[in-house]
Amino acid sequence: MAVTVVDPEPGAPHETTSKRRKRPRFTRAWLVRLVAAGATGYLYYLSFAPRPLWWLAPIAFAGFALVLRGRSLRGAFGYGFVYGVVFFLALLVWLQDFLGREFGPWPWLGLSCALSLYFGLAGVLIRVVSRLPLAPLWGALVFVALETPRAWFPLGGFPWGRVAFSQPEGAYLSLASVGGAPLVGLAVVLSGFGLAALAARWWEQRKLRDRRLIAPLVLTFLPVVAGLAVWPTVGTDAQDGSLTVAAVQGNAPDIGIALEGQRDVLRQNHLEESAKLLAQIQAGKVPKPDLLVWPETATAVDGDDPAVDQMVNSYGVPAIIGALYRLPDGTAQNTAIVWDPKTGQGQRYAKQQLVPFGEYVPARDIARLVTPFVDDTADMRTGDGSNAALSVAGTKVGVFICYETAFDYPAREATDDGGELLVVPTNNAWYGPGEMSYQQLAMSRLRAVEHGRAVVVSATSGVSALVAPDGTITSSTGLFAADALVGRMPLRTQTTLSDRLGAWTEYGLLALAIAGVAGGFVLRFRTRRTRAGTTAGDAAG
Repeated sequence: MAVTVVDPEPGAPHETTSKRRKRPRFTRAWLVRLVAAGATGYLYYLSFAPRPLWWLAPIAFAGFALVLRGRSLRGAFGYGFVYGVVFFLALLVWLQDFLGREFGPWPWLGLSCALSLYFGLAGVLIRVVSRLPLAPLWGALVFVALETPRAWFPLGGFPWGRVAFSQPEGAYLSLASVGGAPLVGLAVVLSGFGLAALAARWWEQRKLRDRRLIAPLVLTFLPVVAGLAVWPTVGTDAQDGSLTVAAVQGNAPDIGIALEGQRDVLRQNHLEESAKLLAQIQAGKVPKPDLLVWPETATAVDGDDPAVDQMVNSYGVPAIIGALYRLPDGTAQNTAIVWDPKTGQGQRYAKQQLVPFGEYVPARDIARLVTPFVDDTADMRTGDGSNAALSVAGTKVGVFICYETAFDYPAREATDDGGELLVVPTNNAWYGPGEMSYQQLAMSRLRAVEHGRAVVVSATSGVSALVAPDGTITSSTGLFAADALVGRMPLRTQTTLSDRLGAWTEYGLLALAIAGVAGGFVLRFRTRRTRAGTTAGDAAG
């Protein structure tokens, strides 16, 4: 009987088919890694607001790195995808309150899976750079670099869930003043990947005194030490006086996207809450503000508005009113309008980064095949970035609206335009009583440190907040409650290093990541060619 001889690995001893056993496709180790990938993804989610568990993020990335250790490129993609799916499904469950009533779970599931592809790709590229010197650093660069295209695609970008947004407090946050969200994200992931390398190296050697532990030890703790060292440089004092600001939260019904047809209710709620606040001011219970702020789309403006004129006039101070503004051609813009008690409407800032399916419908013809809902949603016109800092109350107030908080450029433009205080009008009532509002507030806290400015978050239904330049919340409201906040906010003129570097930090880290991936592929190619040459030499011998 003929026996076929095979060579399963170069240099391995020959085995006959009768002796060779097929390796099981699904093993217990595979199942353990799969569960671990999902568990670490959920752990990563737990590091986000409203929980103050920022320190869980580096631990989650350490677990993710250990799952990827020694995996094939295909396996790394799969584990990265699972890590991402569990994370995004938990983080974005509030999408069900927004779109679930019209579309079911498909937008939530579809967006979570689409975003998880970036995590799968990250798994592949982390394995590619894993043989380079200082591999944890290159792996961290790769993961954070992939947050850049995620801010572009799909649907115009969706950067929700960036690593930095898990850090509204704690050791790493101060680094936002140096390199913005990209640097904070890099520091967190580097600590996690360094910790994984440290644990793996120690497990292999079982020695505490080993020089090979030094590099991963440094990579683990250097970002933490750097963050703590930068904290004393984060300024909070007023540099150009201060401003007493009142933020009105009129509240809204919890009806999801159907809120689109309840603008009269929003308007009336905010007029009533403004009247209540004015009564408290006149009674001496609350200090008189220098500036009044209404949240995003708290009213609709199509020409003159006597009711808002009267309200602002009764306060006797200027206001920034969040409004759906009707342009002469009939299209609408999501705006923040300066409203003077004597002259009425003035400067306007128009939102540049619109919400897909809420403020415009992407691929309208395709979406219409799924639901007629799209025919009831008109596309708003995007702003051009002018008036990013509004001249009001004797100073310059930088404005970016709601969804724009997740993107780096609106807050940067507001500060570059001279904003000494940042105001974020927002309408989160569409998204129900879940965690979305807290997640967005965490982003505003990061922006405060990134630009060295106090931030006023004015929300229709919460969470409204007054945030100090170091990211500390000085006062806040609850969800789905009528309320108002009044507080003294410092005006600051000093620009941070992050402001001066601008987008160069992000693109510099992206360039380094690309260089690392290129080096990783070259090293893999050379290794394979060397092995092939060795095998050929053994065969010839």
